[in-house]
Amino acid sequence: MPPSIAGKVNSTSTLCMSDRDFNWQNNMIALLIGLQIGLPLALIAWLAIAPPRNFLGVLLQAFVTAITLLAIARMGVWVFPPWWTPYLYGLLFVLSLLIGVRRRKPQRKLPSHWLGWIAVIIFVALGVFVGNEAVQSWAGQFPPPIAAVDLAFPLRDGDYLILNGGSNIRINAHLKTLDESVPRFRAYRGQSYGVDIIKVNPFGLRAKGLVPSDPAAYQIYGESVFAPCSGKIIQAIDGFRDLKVPQVDLVNRAGNYVVLRCSNTDVVLAHLRPQSLSVQAGMTVKVGDCIAEVGNSGASDEPHLHISAQRPGSLIEPFSGDPLPIRFDGRFLVRGDRMIMPQ
Repeated sequence: MPPSIAGKVNSTSTLCMSDRDFNWQNNMIALLIGLQIGLPLALIAWLAIAPPRNFLGVLLQAFVTAITLLAIARMGVWVFPPWWTPYLYGLLFVLSLLIGVRRRKPQRKLPSHWLGWIAVIIFVALGVFVGNEAVQSWAGQFPPPIAAVDLAFPLRDGDYLILNGGSNIRINAHLKTLDESVPRFRAYRGQSYGVDIIKVNPFGLRAKGLVPSDPAAYQIYGESVFAPCSGKIIQAIDGFRDLKVPQVDLVNRAGNYVVLRCSNTDVVLAHLRPQSLSVQAGMTVKVGDCIAEVGNSGASDEPHLHISAQRPGSLIEPFSGDPLPIRFDGRFLVRGDRMIMPQ
């Protein structure tokens, strides 16, 4: 997020998306599909087709497969495939285990060959690694031991999915800004417990296509953003244009944004649609007042709403305050959580 000061737009904002960046993005998409589709299906198929012939091997394979599916379910960004895919994997896991045991009934309790013992060692090592990832991501669903800010959910009329949220970096990429060894993170540390929100349709899909370039193809684009608390508008930055996906502005990272001071807390709402802001610095708003629309300005990989809370920063570095966790209607939302909101 950029240290913009008085609502002045920097007309020299940089759009950084070369052919190399497009290739990088394509590689990342391929990697995510491989980890969230290829790996789970391969593990499930292996359990059904070629389970070990001993009880110890079957138990270890089933355990490692289950814990891997749980870790992927928690850490995965479920935009494509949709959010309900992990539940499908759970059903397939149970069926594959039953099919595998039925097809190749274990005849021994322990491996009878040294290759079987090597397989046991591999399963144990994988179980320890994946188990640690699963535990860490599970622990991230609990708020950190500091006072949380209670806010109203800033969107209405739809099914909303959390892309980033939680108290562990495995499920909330914003937490990297707490790394004090990286100087450039210090100006943005206030967003560390931030939440990124998208909207999905009844089928669980967030856009028309895999990664459409037109921001308007995304379900959340243009949705009204409502004040999550009553307070005073400290900053309201407008004028940055929406970018085509996957272009990003690495200079003005927040794009169009609003800083709303509620008591002694600053709430930031970022990546707003240009010319949609209905507030200005100095205005007071109440909970539920419409203040803008969701856009794709700034360093936004695709249309979404970013919201974070912090102790007040400075005018020079407005996003540098001490970060605060957020609760929406009493819920500490983490990656993969959903909020179904009425009109």
